[in-house]
Amino acid sequence: MTPQSEAELAEMIAGASGPLCIQGGGTRGLDVEGGVLSTRGLSGVELYEPGALTLVIKAGTPVAEVEALLAAENQRLAFEPMDCRGLLGTAGEPTIGGVIAVNVSGPRRIQTGAARDHLLGVRFVDGAGQAVKNGGRVMKNVTGYDLVKLMCGAHGTLGVLTEVSLKVLPQAEAMATVAVAGVGLSQAVAAMSAALGSPYDVTGAAYDPDSKTAFVRVEGFGASVNYRSGKLAAELADLGDTSITADGERLWQGIRDVSAFHGKDGDVWRISVKPSDAVILAPRLEAEALQFDWGGGLIWARVAEGTDLRARINVPGHATLVRARADTRSRLGVFQPQPGPLAAISEGLRRQFDPKGILNPGLMG
Repeated sequence: MTPQSEAELAEMIAGASGPLCIQGGGTRGLDVEGGVLSTRGLSGVELYEPGALTLVIKAGTPVAEVEALLAAENQRLAFEPMDCRGLLGTAGEPTIGGVIAVNVSGPRRIQTGAARDHLLGVRFVDGAGQAVKNGGRVMKNVTGYDLVKLMCGAHGTLGVLTEVSLKVLPQAEAMATVAVAGVGLSQAVAAMSAALGSPYDVTGAAYDPDSKTAFVRVEGFGASVNYRSGKLAAELADLGDTSITADGERLWQGIRDVSAFHGKDGDVWRISVKPSDAVILAPRLEAEALQFDWGGGLIWARVAEGTDLRARINVPGHATLVRARADTRSRLGVFQPQPGPLAAISEGLRRQFDPKGILNPGLMG
């Protein structure tokens, strides 16, 4: 089913008697039983005001179209959403609604915030077939319940997004990447933490254990980038061999999309912890490969198929199973199990917004 309007979508959901698998571009390979309900027919720009840094766009619009539209005005989605197709081995076109539904955020999250921090308003159809609007087109327009934040990251289990309002930001004039080579994880975390704690406005901090190199990104006006990257390289020199590379766009795209795991066998997990805990946790994971982002707070782990990685985590945090066979996903669950009280609240919200239990049932546990 591919509705062409919000009204048609509402009619389909109201008349549905069985489970629905909600999809945007179909790039995430959801293991959800039911008829496929795609938002690809809900595409197009409703409002774009570059001077106000505001974009209102239908949920089924491809991300590539959004980025091209913004690039023409020298603007961007500052939260840097990843493209998961290479990691998951899927096809299709990522949509902006899918990005918001999953709260996809890339390396720049440490500086600009997550996708939900750039979301101003939403329109969606709930599980009863009712169209709902919340939020506005500017940051100050906040009224009633904050369904904007609730819908972002709900993975389509509370409603099907039809339109999103986003804050966009100017494209940076220049970029530089400071590399700290020849360092282990402990030194890398120390280097990234020092960079993030500095006054140099770092927009990316990642570590590649294969090359034993930490990477720190600086963006902004050209002269400022030259000054800040030079100061960072000098201050981090005691921790490893430092160098500065102008630009580095392909490097950061690879970090964003976890390209080191593309085409490699094994399950892939996404683990969030305190950066300082990454040093403690990494050896416990016994992973075939690791990648670190967000200063060490985000760990990508590739492990043998069927591994219960949550059983190896001995620090506070949570682990999401991103890529695995259907039987492994069913046995282990995709998301970190919630504590009892929080699980009860989540279940209550799903009953309220999806009384028939038809929107991506079982996806969130």
